[in-house]
This record gives sequence, structure tokens and C-alpha cells, in this order.
Amino acid sequence: MSDNWAENEFGQADLGDRRLNQRLKRLAQQRGQMPQASIAQSTHDLAGTRAAYRFYDNEKVAMENILEPHRQATLERLREQPVVLAVQDTTQIDLSRHPHTQGVGYLQDLGHSGFLLHSTLMVTPERQPLGLIQQQVWTRDPKDYGKRHTRHQRPTEQKESQKWLTSLQAMALAQQQVPATRLVSVGDSEADLYPLFRDAHQMQVAFLIRACRDRLIVAEAEKHLWHNLEQQPVIGSLEVVVPRQAERPLRTAQLMIRLVRVSLQAPKREPKSSLAQVPAWALLACEASPPPGSERIEWRLITNLETSDFEQACQRVSWYSCRWVVEMFHRVLKSGCRIEERQFDDLDNTKRYLAVDSVVAWRVLYLTLTGRQLPKMSCEALFEAHEWQALYCFIHKTNQPPPQAPTLGQVTRWIAQLGGFTGSQKIQPGTTALWQGLQRLSDISRSWLIFHEDP
Repeated sequence: MSDNWAENEFGQADLGDRRLNQRLKRLAQQRGQMPQASIAQSTHDLAGTRAAYRFYDNEKVAMENILEPHRQATLERLREQPVVLAVQDTTQIDLSRHPHTQGVGYLQDLGHSGFLLHSTLMVTPERQPLGLIQQQVWTRDPKDYGKRHTRHQRPTEQKESQKWLTSLQAMALAQQQVPATRLVSVGDSEADLYPLFRDAHQMQVAFLIRACRDRLIVAEAEKHLWHNLEQQPVIGSLEVVVPRQAERPLRTAQLMIRLVRVSLQAPKREPKSSLAQVPAWALLACEASPPPGSERIEWRLITNLETSDFEQACQRVSWYSCRWVVEMFHRVLKSGCRIEERQFDDLDNTKRYLAVDSVVAWRVLYLTLTGRQLPKMSCEALFEAHEWQALYCFIHKTNQPPPQAPTLGQVTRWIAQLGGFTGSQKIQPGTTALWQGLQRLSDISRSWLIFHEDP
């Protein structure tokens, strides 16, 4: 993340034409400066707007090719880490307000149209998002509405649950490219699929999944996973902070930890050629006495990573809690970049735009969380000189920037102030204030360049 973030993320793009490569970097830089803005607002003039729409309308440009240079840049960041979590999640992109967009499908019902997006975001155990290695887009045919009851009769590759396996394959490929870094696929209860456990075992890659099914296991006595796990002794207690939710205040919970090594049996509907058993560790983190009116915290986790003691169990719980970062990413994409407000003629155009703005959304999230975790880092690692100088002078009402660049923590707070953040030093700014502040910073820094030479 040096002087020009768009160059870092898209500089190695190969779209088959040098002009398209340059246009991609230009669009990313413009969208990064004004994440909430419309295409016309971010491109600043009519010629730029027309060029942007020509790019998004270009049938020779594929979403995967747009994301590929960012994926390569992400792999470089992975090489600097001992462990990285490949957190997966699905979200709906609702385009019901754009009835003329072709190629979309139904969402939760026939009254809502759009597409589904499944993202695989690479996150450190310290919750720093390093980038995307894959995104999957698909639509639901209205003709298939109401056929959910037939899902058990169809193979996995014909169901939406295939998304978890496809993400796992992308992580396995990344693992081959960064062998010195341990990658772990992390998914919520929807990812509790025997084919995922089987494929991970066969590909020798790691997974950490929240269980939702009481599976059969190989055991002499109790052959059901959940009851077997509940019979295990408590090996320790872990204190966790439960975030504030709606009207529920922030609180601290004491979780009792149980774990056991198991062999997961294949379901009866699995092909006979399938792996019969998958070795794994099961972990139960359960709140013994929740406060009155509070929902009990109970996580059942399955992993193929050795988890034989209390310290390793606590680490797995901490790793699973990083899954919310990908939910934050989708929130930034929809609320910050406003992907659902963009209107295109068809889904292919939308996918090209989505690829660019997904990297922009990642950058906003990266700035937010890195500013919290590495506040003393020099801001020059993420911002160009004219940006932080213009920001400093605007915030401090002076025409003379300091000789030394401020820290990333200071700059992120100043940007958040532009976006309306008024919290104390004890409160960290969120993504909303940052994406709104980045939009104002764009105008401030462009004005700065009119009267100053670009350093």
C-alpha cells in the first residue's frame, strides 16, 4: 500500500488492452476517493463518465480478470503472515428498484430481484483484512421458486451450497502459492457440510466451521456428536465481550470450554465412493449462566486443526470470532459504496462495476481496522503526500503542513471528522464516518493540488 493504492491493487491488470488497464486503475482511484458517489460524480466530467460506462459495458472485460491483480496483491500480503483466515459469507444484492436490469433473478421471494454474492476475504487473527481471493455471483431462476424441498435429491454441485466448496478450492490454490502461511477456511453454520469436510481432508487444507447438524461419529458409546461433546469435562473458562446489539447493552460472558477428538461419519446420501470418515476436533463454548433476558451464547465448532488443549481451544474460538469482518465488508459494499443503487443495462455490466467497488470497499475496511490496530504506523503507507498534507492543513486551519507525516491513527480520525465523527479518543471511528470522510478528502486534496506542486 505505497503511494498509489490503485497502482498496487490493479497495476498488474491484463485486460488485453493497455488502455483498458489504465482505465481500470483510473476508475479505481476515482471510486476510492468518492466511495459513496455516483459514477458521474466520481469521474468529475462528462468525458470521464462516458469512458467509465464504456469500460463497464465492454464484453471483453470479465469480473474475474478485474479482480485477478488484486488477488495477486493479496497473496503478497499473505506471505508476510504466519496464519490467515479465509472467512466466507453470502449476501444478497437487491436490485428490485431497477426493474430494467436484465439477467437478474429472484431473492427471498419473487417480489425481490437481484443476485447473490459470496465473498472470500482473507483476514489475520488480529482482524486485519488483507484482501479478496474470490467472489462468486449467481442468480436464482424464477422457474425454480418453491423447489427448495428437492434439495436433498440433488448433488452438491447443483445446489447453492457448492459456493462453500468453490471457496475452499480457491483457498487451496492460494495455499499452494503461499506454502509458508497457514490458511484456514472459516464459515458459519451454513457451511456445515460433509462434502466440505471431505474435500478439505483430501486437499489437506484447514477448516473451522460452526456446526448446526448433530452428526454421527465413530464411537463405542454415544454416536451422536453433540451429546458426546456435552459429556466431555470442562477444561477451562474463557471470558469474552459480547457486543451491543439493538437494545441489549454490551456485556461480558463467561464461556465453559469442552472439546473432543472425533471421526465424522459420511451421511447415508453421500456417494459410496466418498470418504467414509473424516478425523476432526469438536469444540463447545457455552455460557453457563447468561443474565436474565439475554440469549445464551453457545458455539459448536468443528475443525481439522489439532485442538487438544485449552490454549488451542481458546485460539479457535478467537479465530471464529473474526468471521464478522466479512460481514462488515459486505456492509461497506452496500451501505458505503451503494452497490444496490447503481443501475446498469444487464448483470454483466453490474458485475464489472462490482469487481472494482469490491476492492474499494476492502480498502475502506482496511483503513478502518488498520487504523485501530496499527495507529502508530506512518500514514504514508496508505496515503499520498498531497492527501495527508491537504487533510492536515484543512483540519488545523493552517497553510503549512508539518515536515513529518502524521500517524495512521491520527489521519483516520481526521478523515472520520470530515465524515461527521465527533467521538472521544476512547471511541474508534467506524466505516460510515470514514467512507463519508474520504469523499470530502477527495475534494480537499484536489483543491490543494491546484495551488501546490504534487510532492
